[in-house]
Amino acid sequence: MKKLVDANVILRYLLKDDDLLFKKASSLFERVKAGEERAIIPECVLAECVYVLLKIYKVERRIISEKLKGLFSYKGVINRDKKDLIDSLTLFGKSNFSIVDCILCARSINSGIQLFTFDDGLRKITNAAPSKY
Repeated sequence: MKKLVDANVILRYLLKDDDLLFKKASSLFERVKAGEERAIIPECVLAECVYVLLKIYKVERRIISEKLKGLFSYKGVINRDKKDLIDSLTLFGKSNFSIVDCILCARSINSGIQLFTFDDGLRKITNAAPSKY
């Protein structure tokens, strides 16, 4: 059975700020890491996690990128858009773009669909080679 994972579960797992909830989240993610359980981390949940970690907890972009990419590397994370989300986190960690803009850039590059935007910075990223990340 697949599970959709909520932002609060991810945040408790990464922040370890509530012992009981961390243990529950950790139990799930250890099974997901081993591939014993399958989970989907929706794009909206990723965006909420980034926002909360960045704005509320003041975590550095690079750390947010590393920690969340680590979750997406777990064997049981089965998102169809996994590559887009990992690439967006890579770009997020190396830029000042919002996570939503990073997701758009990654989707545009990975799918070969042109991003229609008025933002010169986004246009430069999407017109560059994928190795630009």
